[in-house]
Amino acid sequence: MSNPLWAVAMSGGVDSSVVAGLLKREGRNVIGMTMQLWNQRRLPELASDGPTGRCCSIDDVYDARYVAQLLGIPYYVVNFEDDFEKHVVRPFVDNYLKGRTPIPCTLCNNFVKFETFIQMAEGIGAEKVATGHYARITHNQANQRWELRRAVDASKDQTYFLFGLTQEQLSRSLFPLGEMAKADVRALARELNLPVAEKGDSQEICFVPNGDYKAFIEAYCREQNLPLDDRTGDIVTRDGEVLGEHGGYHSYTVGQRRGLGVAAGEPLYVIATEPETRRVVVGRGDDLLTTQFIAGDVNWISIPPITHPHRAHVRIRNKHLPAPATLTPTESPARVAVRFDEPQRAVTPGQGAVFYAEDLVLGGGWIE
Repeated sequence: MSNPLWAVAMSGGVDSSVVAGLLKREGRNVIGMTMQLWNQRRLPELASDGPTGRCCSIDDVYDARYVAQLLGIPYYVVNFEDDFEKHVVRPFVDNYLKGRTPIPCTLCNNFVKFETFIQMAEGIGAEKVATGHYARITHNQANQRWELRRAVDASKDQTYFLFGLTQEQLSRSLFPLGEMAKADVRALARELNLPVAEKGDSQEICFVPNGDYKAFIEAYCREQNLPLDDRTGDIVTRDGEVLGEHGGYHSYTVGQRRGLGVAAGEPLYVIATEPETRRVVVGRGDDLLTTQFIAGDVNWISIPPITHPHRAHVRIRNKHLPAPATLTPTESPARVAVRFDEPQRAVTPGQGAVFYAEDLVLGGGWIE
């Protein structure tokens, strides 16, 4: 019986390196592939002299290649820069300029790592692709649907960023770390003698040096000759009282407290940005609380689209504890009304809303 080819997406970090080593130790026919997503030499004015917490650097490619060499598996770097810019970087900038707060990692998963990469792997004969994501995939024999489930290690669970995966993509994907704790992954890396066993996790968006979104957006707009409304505007209360002035609404996001540049007798938070008026609206912490919103572009994973109100726990940020809510279908099958049992803080347009039933990911969409 033939041993099918499996492609491992190797980022150069400990997680994907362990996946490659684990599959190789099991006797799988493995090939390592690193996705070149962003040219780190672009926008040199943003370069940092010190180390960063970003992934996908030149050093990461070197680490991935070295691990593949030690494991004795074929290794290739595949250039996806055009797709990454089209589906991730440009929407990231466009959404910020529209007063929204995007999640580039989710877009990358949807359109690059689990679409372009799977197509590329299929083209070289790979039956499955394996990644270092902390999540689990199961198959429901009763309804013949592939299911996405939270990782055993709740502190590392990445299902929030995977809600856009399709049935076809899930059927072709492997998440070998979904049943493991992070400490066990590092222990396995040491057991496999991988040189990245102690390498730190990436914490920042790969194309945004040091997390400075404002500097990146302005530099990218200059490079691409995109119009950037960086004119000053008013910082106002919900009642319209002017408290100060800002230098560009794209510098602010809902829930932000620091860097507002206004003095008040109590802490103030951004509760809305208004590109059409160039106003940044601020208020007290209680003003950030809301019970309902609309999720658009909903992707149902583990269940068919709902046709009647459905109970779920809903996560509105990666670190947000999923809260009980009722999902109600709208006139559009791609839009769902979400109503929380209790008010939730900083429901932010552009972020993801992911629906859970215990550890099962029902689906998710984008907060409108």
